[in-house]
Amino acid sequence: MKKLSARRRHPLAALVVLLLALACTGGLYAAFAPASKAQADETAQSLAIDEGKKLYAVGCASCHGTGGQGTTDGPSLVGVGAASVDFQVGTGRMPAQQPGAQVPRKKVIYSQAEIDQLAAFVASLGAGPAVPSAEKYGPEGADSAKGGELFRNNCAQCHNFTGKGGALTHGKYAPTLEDVDPKHIYEAMQTGPQNMPSFPDSTLTEQNKKDIIAYLHAVNSDDTVDPGGLSLGGLGPVSEGLFGWIFGLGGCIAVAVWVAARTAKAKKS
Repeated sequence: MKKLSARRRHPLAALVVLLLALACTGGLYAAFAPASKAQADETAQSLAIDEGKKLYAVGCASCHGTGGQGTTDGPSLVGVGAASVDFQVGTGRMPAQQPGAQVPRKKVIYSQAEIDQLAAFVASLGAGPAVPSAEKYGPEGADSAKGGELFRNNCAQCHNFTGKGGALTHGKYAPTLEDVDPKHIYEAMQTGPQNMPSFPDSTLTEQNKKDIIAYLHAVNSDDTVDPGGLSLGGLGPVSEGLFGWIFGLGGCIAVAVWVAARTAKAKKS
């Protein structure tokens, strides 16, 4: 008696087995595959915020509050953004040594990595201006002539027309812009530190800011051509006219007195 032939397999059985194998393989890959770039960036950002929070607790919380809400000794940091932290800490203005009419620029005590961590923590407290990329303040595509026009219209009233700085009221002052990092100049326009008004993109566009930075480099850099003579602090025609009036006219009067005295003496003799 012949053996019964083996039961036939369903035509789709092989396809089902293949799909199950692919599903298992995909699950294993998802479980063991390295994290995506987005996940890695998110993890790095979380670590930066955690480290920044530790630095903040030691160096900033006593004045600005443990949650950045501000105290009687320091303003709120909620919503100031990473750019404000990068400017204030990156120029040494913060942490402040003591309260006063204006916090001066001084030696930076944090490394750039620590400043980035502090900025990440403060940025997590509320949305605000981000640290600009190098393309935004670099010289490529900048128009220094246009920047000079914008600077004279918006900035020269305080910083004078070449950025040498100037006095304000009640012990405040507009600092000199010589030897200031272009990134910090851009951030100052973004955030409006201390007595300075802010210039968001709706007031001065990214290109406008780039042009102004190019102008300041043109008038204050080592490559600037100086025609000679006394700059008189770069204060412009008022100080130059006053200098000419006092010393020029004063010199003329002194010569006239000397000539008159010599003439009177000659007549007597």
